[in-house]
Order: sequence, then C-alpha cells, then structure tokens
Amino acid sequence: MRTVRSTLLDRPPSEALSDSFIDFTLHQLSLLPPPPSPFHHHPFFDADDASGDFSRTSFGSDISGELQRLASISPIPHRDLPPSDSAAEEVTVASLAELGPAIAACVDGLASDSLESKRSAAARLRLLAKHRSDFRAAIGADPGAIPSLVPLLRSGDPSTQENAVTALLNLSLEEPNKTLITSAGAIKPLIYALKTGTSVSKQNAACALMSLSLIEDNRGTIGACGAVPPLVSLLQNGSDRGKKDALTTLYKLCSVRRNKERAVEAGAVAPLVELAGGGGGGGMAEKAMVVLCSLAGIPEGRTGIVEEGGIPVLVEVIEDGSGRGKEFAVSAMLQLCGDPRNRSLMVREGAIPPLVALSQTGSARAKHKVDTIALRT
Repeated sequence: MRTVRSTLLDRPPSEALSDSFIDFTLHQLSLLPPPPSPFHHHPFFDADDASGDFSRTSFGSDISGELQRLASISPIPHRDLPPSDSAAEEVTVASLAELGPAIAACVDGLASDSLESKRSAAARLRLLAKHRSDFRAAIGADPGAIPSLVPLLRSGDPSTQENAVTALLNLSLEEPNKTLITSAGAIKPLIYALKTGTSVSKQNAACALMSLSLIEDNRGTIGACGAVPPLVSLLQNGSDRGKKDALTTLYKLCSVRRNKERAVEAGAVAPLVELAGGGGGGGMAEKAMVVLCSLAGIPEGRTGIVEEGGIPVLVEVIEDGSGRGKEFAVSAMLQLCGDPRNRSLMVREGAIPPLVALSQTGSARAKHKVDTIALRT
C-alpha cells in the first residue's frame, strides 16, 4: 500500500514538481510500447483483445469445454444437465450422418405446444453445439434451428430460457452463425434474458452478446437496444464470473463512442474504479482498468473517474499494481491530465514518484529525459 505522497528527491512538491514535469513524464510513458491487453488469447476476441481468464468459472457454462479446446487452458468444471439427459445424448450422436435426424427432431420439439418438449429440444441443441465446430455449423445451416430458439429467450420458464441462451451462445462460436443469430432477431431477446434470467442465463447472455459484438456493426445496435445498463448491473451485482463476463462485453461494446457514453450514464465508473483498485480477484483489476481507460477517452468518462475517486486509485495501481495494470493506469492518467485541476490532484496524491519509477523501466532515452527534467525542476 502506498505510504509516500507527493515527494521527490526529498523536496517539497512546490519545488520538485510542475505541470510540465507531469506532462513530460506521462508523454514519455505514452511513447513506450503498449502493454498486452489482459483480454489477450480469449477465443471470442481478435488476437489483441482477449483473456482466457474470462472463461473461468466455478460452475461454468457449456462453452467452457470449447474454450478449453481452443485456448488450451486448464480444465474447467462445467455446468451440465443431469447425466440422464446429457451424457447419453452426446454419445448417441457421434457423426454428422446421425446429426441431421437429431437436429430435425429438435426443431420439431421447439415447434411443439408442449413446454417440456421445447425445454428438452433446447437442452439437446445446447449439448449438440457444445464441443464440435462441424455440429455447430450443421445446426446453423438448418433453417429452423436458430429461429426456433430465439423466442425461447423470452420464456417464463427459467430452465427453458437458460437452455436457449446457452445453445445460442455455443452456436455463436461458429463464425457464420453470428450473422444467422443476429438476422433471427436475437439481440433484443438476449438483452431480455440478461435482465430477467437466472444468474447463469444472465452470464451466458452477456457472453452471447459479446460474441455477436465481434461483428463490428452489431456493437452500436447492441448498445442502442439497451444492453449497457443490465451489463453494468451485472458488473455491480453479479458473481465473480458474472462481473468478468460483463467486463468482457463492455470492453468490446465500448469501442463505440456512444456506448462509452451509455456506460457512464448507467453508472459504470464507480464499480470499475472499485474493481481496478483491487475489489475483485482473478485478474479483474487489470480488466477493469482497461475498460476504465477506454471510458477516459470521453469527457463524461474523465469527469466520472475524478468524481468517483479514480485518481488515487490510478496512483495506487501505478505504484503497486501489476505490470500491465500500471501501463493502462498511465494511459488513463494521460487522458485525465489535460485538465490542470486533475494534474493538481495527481500531485497531491503522490503520482510523480511512481511515475518516475515506472519511466525508468522504459527505454534509456526516456529514463535520461525524465532524470534531466527532475534535476531541472
């Protein structure tokens, strides 16, 4: 924990520090190579965007098996239906030749008037789409499968809704299915499940929306349809896994400026500041810092960060955080320091010593320039 505030070379802040020193130090740090994002290597994201940690869960979803295969992460326990419904069905459909009749039976079940038939059909599609890419492609190619799952997202039966959400999440791993799911009108019903479902339904709905957001045109649509407030609610009130899922989805959606504004309006800054300051395990602090840095890119976000006590947290992270967390905290601070009042807050919170220490881990040129400026101030 930080114990030093606003000291440098044992001189008072008024003698040792200046706005130009802060600006120069942050500028030099901004010229260093960007840190790898903590979202790296998540199969939902491009190479620059992801983190396998977001798939970890104590109870998991069906998608955990696919993440294990794609990302080579450690085994993750997953939440399944009872063995009488799950293992047997997965074993009996072992090839594409057998899959066609199985899909047709599921589509018929989804069209049934019986709730039990709908629930069972959605559960079987969820399982069939769980691991195999060729199965997911075949299910997506059936003209009745995805469109028949979408209405069940609004089911009043929690189990039916959860099976439909998770089936669509699993299907969305197959790239062409993203477009099919979007075209079937799934975005608003997924947001409904995000608002009203069980904890598992909410988490998997967040993941499904994140998967659909890999289509760039969907990001604005998802935000405009109202996804951001329930994602912020999940960030505030969800389990650790729910918070991670919300962070992942907000990270992707906030590449759109209007979604940044929506996130600030929905109250995202306060929980992000809390999480960035260490209010969560499993790498959540780094991930929250990335989203916070994104929100610092708009005036409303910068104002919110300051009002929610974000500057002391940024200084804490720069001093005591992980290597990647420090770099993202510097990036956020760099965006905040355009306001002279924020620079004064940074000085009072003791930003300069950890900034100088961090800059000394950069290039030799940056180190030399920071040392020279420190001697002249």
